[in-house]
Amino acid sequence: MRPLLPALIAFAALTGCALFRAPPAPPAPENPGAASGSPGTAHPGPQTPTQVTPAPPSPAAPTVPPKPFHLGAAASALVTQAHQQAAGGDTAQAAATLERALRIEPDNPLVWIELGRVRLTENNAAQADAMGRKALALASGDAAAQSSAWRLIADSLRARGNNSGAADAERRAASLATQ
Repeated sequence: MRPLLPALIAFAALTGCALFRAPPAPPAPENPGAASGSPGTAHPGPQTPTQVTPAPPSPAAPTVPPKPFHLGAAASALVTQAHQQAAGGDTAQAAATLERALRIEPDNPLVWIELGRVRLTENNAAQADAMGRKALALASGDAAAQSSAWRLIADSLRARGNNSGAADAERRAASLATQ
């Protein structure tokens, strides 16, 4: 440990220096005569005003194109394995398998929906609802995934006795399924 101490100190000093770099210098003015000089000094000749050209108008905000989500090969294999585990009654192992799939594809709403379905099977409706809402947030541009997320939310609300909320979620799912 003692021979490494000087190397660690040198490393810390080098990385610390990289963090505290001076900011870049401001760009030079277009008309150097107008910006230079001190108060009371004469400027040579008449000054012409600098013309400022307006920036081009910014394009409209890009729209989110429809983006159907698919499972990659590894996540697909894990979801298939989780289905087999859940069908065999081992929902705890199915959930663990789906959590592995989430580590591979954390932004894929389809995996969140699958895990929410397992949580609902485990009688954990609150977690299923949260996972449905997470999937809904990730599923922008994919009406089918959004519809599945709303169905999961509806089932979780129904499991907690919120039938009016479940009916509303079902309506949302149905309206997305027709798109």
